[in-house]
Amino acid sequence: MSHPVRVRFAPSPTGFMHLGNVRAALINYLFALQKKGTFIVRIEDTDQTRNMDYGAQHIIADLSWLGLSYQEGPNVGGPYAPYFQSERNSFYKKYLTTLIEKNMAYPCFCSVEELDKKRQRSIALKMPPRYDRTCMALTEAERLQKITNKMPYIWRYKLPAATVKIHDLARGTIEYDLNNFSDFPLTRQDESFTFIFANFVDDMEMHISHVFRGEDHLSNTALQASLYAAFDATLPLFWHLPMLCNHEGKKLSKRDFGFSLQDLIHGGYLPEAIANYLALICGGSYEHEIMDIHELANAFNFDSINSTGHSKYDVEKLRWINHKWIERLDIPVLAERIRPFLETTYPEAQQLSQEKLTQLVTLLKTDLVTLSDAAKNFGFYFTAPTIDTELVQKYAVSHYVTFIQKYLSTHDSTAFDAAEFTASLSGYCKEHKVPAKELFALVRIALTGHSDGPTIKDLLAILSPQDVFVRLSALLQL
Repeated sequence: MSHPVRVRFAPSPTGFMHLGNVRAALINYLFALQKKGTFIVRIEDTDQTRNMDYGAQHIIADLSWLGLSYQEGPNVGGPYAPYFQSERNSFYKKYLTTLIEKNMAYPCFCSVEELDKKRQRSIALKMPPRYDRTCMALTEAERLQKITNKMPYIWRYKLPAATVKIHDLARGTIEYDLNNFSDFPLTRQDESFTFIFANFVDDMEMHISHVFRGEDHLSNTALQASLYAAFDATLPLFWHLPMLCNHEGKKLSKRDFGFSLQDLIHGGYLPEAIANYLALICGGSYEHEIMDIHELANAFNFDSINSTGHSKYDVEKLRWINHKWIERLDIPVLAERIRPFLETTYPEAQQLSQEKLTQLVTLLKTDLVTLSDAAKNFGFYFTAPTIDTELVQKYAVSHYVTFIQKYLSTHDSTAFDAAEFTASLSGYCKEHKVPAKELFALVRIALTGHSDGPTIKDLLAILSPQDVFVRLSALLQL
């Protein structure tokens, strides 16, 4: 009988979500969705000195924005609550006590300075910088004396001289010789618990069946596998996700655009596109590239994962996928996504009716790569363009001045008829045997600042008659 699938996303609230976090959350979510399992969020906040996102409010908001809903976790609860590590000390103390009773943990009184000196000495001797077990050799009397003297200490796990094996979905079976590792800390001097220990306890307590996280955790996995063995517990299956790299092949960092999820949110990228893109570069093989979260979950083949050293983050490919998703969204949905970007640049956009915004989006959506492009592409609607005189001269504006002047002088802007104006433009071109393309381009420049773009008919449908008259008049002043 197979065990239920239970996966978790366990971020530390030390800042905003970055792409590595998003990818880990996404892969766990897709796996749970495909296997009809449980997706759990657990906040690893034991290191209070580094916590910046108190209550994990930003993390929770980002997951909601991405559409990654969880069945157990903060604000939701569940059978293994609480889901903040800072509230789970009783669990860690219980398992630490068991290790001490089994003589598998010992107090270490070495100071940070002493440990650093030992580390530097090992490096100088070209030896692996492993802890030399100085404090494990202390007698019970020596330990008690140091504790009585209130000497600060931590608890270390005593690694056995053994090998451990894990199964990784991409790499297969991996064997670790624990002789190549150091006795690692279980606690800090402030009596809080370390990531390696608390993470293991929670995964075991919460019956996590699969652990999907970055390959930078490979060495942690070896140490945690030893802890599982110490408690005779079943190891989860693992997938150590390949490192995300920039176009130069270097590890993605905060210097790279898009490393922070906030970069992408403020840059106008859609959550659907971000999830779509990250799933594509995670080794999945898909017949189609543009898919929603449910299509991705159904199509992802977790039984055939390539073992790659890194995944290349390509902003241009993300931009292409984002453009495809903008094309795919229904107009009303896209309009509401665009509205905040317009209102940030043009405060008057707050008074823009849903009908008018829908008109603009319908007319201009094909030119949008990101939502933030709307501020530039829709700008002509809110502000009269600055006309480029050099651009205008390319279209022999002097040939058409008389016609435009005559039209404006014989028509009332309050009774402006877009269809009649367009017909007049065409009629003038036929009568005088001049290229309609030139005249229409000039009018478009006057209305939008650009020689190409929407049809004159469409522009006249969204701009007010007063705006059209004012902008055409400005063209005549050049």
